[in-house]
Amino acid sequence: MINIAIDGPGGAGKSTIAKAAAKELGYIYVDTGALYRSVGLYALRKDVKTDSADEVVPLLKEITVELKFIDGSQRVFLNGEDVSEEIRTPEASMAASNVSAIQAVRDFLFDLQRDIAKANNCIMDGRDIGTVVLPDAQVKIFLTASAEERAKRRYIQLTEKGQEVNYEDVLKELQERDYQDSHREIAPLKPADDSVIVDTTEINLEQSIDTVVNVIRERI
Repeated sequence: MINIAIDGPGGAGKSTIAKAAAKELGYIYVDTGALYRSVGLYALRKDVKTDSADEVVPLLKEITVELKFIDGSQRVFLNGEDVSEEIRTPEASMAASNVSAIQAVRDFLFDLQRDIAKANNCIMDGRDIGTVVLPDAQVKIFLTASAEERAKRRYIQLTEKGQEVNYEDVLKELQERDYQDSHREIAPLKPADDSVIVDTTEINLEQSIDTVVNVIRERI
């Protein structure tokens, strides 16, 4: 199987770009961040501290997370409920960052990610795919952009969904998550040694997709 790993900070366009690249190449797209967001969402619903292993770990036995591919798009199911939209809020994003620093949560989701990759040609995105989940991926890409540009894109995305947010709050939350993800002890956000860095700050979405597809085609 051919596995492509795409890592990078929040708001870099990983999911949109990876999804489009997978469609063009005929691969399955796997958004691993959605798995962590689902665990984070469940913890929020249970009103526990999402950065507390003591409070989060006991919940894992109550959680079933599934990725289903419906009409060509990935949907995320938490205990049978489609939470694909609910996991995209800023609160779920920060909760995902918190729970992803807990080793038991990573172990809980690790096998699911690996099993999908073993069974499919796929493009998998996240924050530790090239470094931890798929260290033998044929192609590794680290997708990034300036914090300001990423916040602008996230702000537009959220307002288009009808959420009331302001740019300054979005930027602050994104910077907090960047720091948290890159400084955590377990599987910190960083480029794999053999990854290709793709900075999309100055290019549009279509150009970003073309760049990523070209990198993949050059290497497989």
